[in-house]
Amino acid sequence: MIEKIEITGSDYKIEEAFRKYSEKKIGKLDRYLPKGAKKDIVVKMVVSEIGKAKGEKYDISVAMDIPGGKVIAARDECSNVFAGVDLVEAKLMGQIRRYKLEMQPHRQKRSLKNLFIKRK
Repeated sequence: MIEKIEITGSDYKIEEAFRKYSEKKIGKLDRYLPKGAKKDIVVKMVVSEIGKAKGEKYDISVAMDIPGGKVIAARDECSNVFAGVDLVEAKLMGQIRRYKLEMQPHRQKRSLKNLFIKRK
C-alpha cells in the first residue's frame, strides 16, 4: 500500500469519507508497480470545484512521483468526486502498466524450431 498520499482541496473541503476512499483506491496501485519502484512513492492529489455554481463539477488531478525521476499523472472532470477517483485510478493503472513494460528487460524470443535443434 502506498504510504505517502497527500490530498488537498482547492475550493473544496476534503471530508474524512472521501479521504479514506481515495487513499484505499490510490493506495492499492502499488501492486502494479515493479518491485524496485515501490519504495518512496509520493502521490499528490488535488480536488477542485469548477463550474458556474459550486458543486456542479469537480476536477481531480493525481501525480505519482516514482523514484528515478518518473512522474505518472492523470486528470479527470466529473460530477461526483467518488466516481472521479475511480476514473483517475483506471487511467493511472494503464499508465503504470505501460511504465512497467518499459522498465522490464525484454526476453529473447526463440522460435520452436530453434528449441529442438541439437547444438554441438
